[in-house]
Amino acid sequence: MSLWVDKHRPRCLDQLRVHSKPARQLQKLLAGGDCPHLLFYGPSGAGKKTLCLASLRELFGPSVEKLRTEQKTWQIQLPSRKIEVELATVSSNYHLEVSPADAGRRDVHVVQEIIKEMAKTRSSTSVFQQQQQQQEQEASLVKPAKCAYKVLVINQVDKLSSHAQHALRRTLEKYSATCRVIFTCTNLSKVMGPVRSRCVCVRVKAPSTEEISELVSEVAGKERKEVPRGLANKIAASSERSMRRALLMLETASLGKLDESQELQLPDWELFIKDVAQEILREQTPKNLYLVRGKLYELLVNCVPADTIFCKLVHELLRKVDDTIKYDIVSTAATFEHRMRLGTKPIFHLEAFVAKTMSIYKEWSISNFG
Repeated sequence: MSLWVDKHRPRCLDQLRVHSKPARQLQKLLAGGDCPHLLFYGPSGAGKKTLCLASLRELFGPSVEKLRTEQKTWQIQLPSRKIEVELATVSSNYHLEVSPADAGRRDVHVVQEIIKEMAKTRSSTSVFQQQQQQQEQEASLVKPAKCAYKVLVINQVDKLSSHAQHALRRTLEKYSATCRVIFTCTNLSKVMGPVRSRCVCVRVKAPSTEEISELVSEVAGKERKEVPRGLANKIAASSERSMRRALLMLETASLGKLDESQELQLPDWELFIKDVAQEILREQTPKNLYLVRGKLYELLVNCVPADTIFCKLVHELLRKVDDTIKYDIVSTAATFEHRMRLGTKPIFHLEAFVAKTMSIYKEWSISNFG
């Protein structure tokens, strides 16, 4: 049984009402069967993945939804040694979806070797279309194939290292005849200019709370659930303008009785980060820093992204501290988040941020309360 967020995902561009304007632009762009390199950018839960899958269906039809999930291991020969890179892929006969950022510091090898290998070989469908086109040309019945290329979907391109993005720029140019690339990212400023300039950038803005409230009521109706208007508005207000988050909260709330007085259940990792923020402000000692480090490491072990931890932790701290030190905390967070992006061990930079924040808060407490 699939989650509601996947079960009720719009399948084609005509069904997209929340992002009807980008959908119409994509329909015009893809009308001739040709597809430029695309870059979808916007906040998490705004609908980038939905637009991406709907664009693939527009190009290749409903058969693109027959997906295979694999965990592949590649042997990559470097000048000094041989390394193994294991990566999860989702593919059909027409496209392949991959997240090179999951390979960590080896993402440059994924871009240089693995994606190039995929881009060099045409799909079996493209080869068949090419053979059919040659036969028709011989019979003087020229009917060009609609799509004689594969599509690579690369998620979280903004999390790739600078070396990987430089390698990706060359891949876009060299294999454009047999391959198109669709990128998704949250922060466009972290994608280098040469990559952006080679793509058609499509902004996917976060939906309004009214649109999310209507979506919640619509999905509940499809599941034969009656959601009070007040509860739908409460879910929309707590969703942080994320459709994915709103539908997950709705599905969780549907396990009980749906009424306006119902308390919404937040994800466990968010409650955990709230406790971490409370611990930072409760006591500023080396012992407490060691305990907080253990909690942060537990979040990382449970696959909560480090940048998400940074963002949520800063927001929780800013809600609890005095206005006079908010600027110092934000500046400190920006410094260590940048260092974390350049480094390899997120826990070091998270711990350094917590230590500096403890120092800032303790100095403020001493100066104001003695």
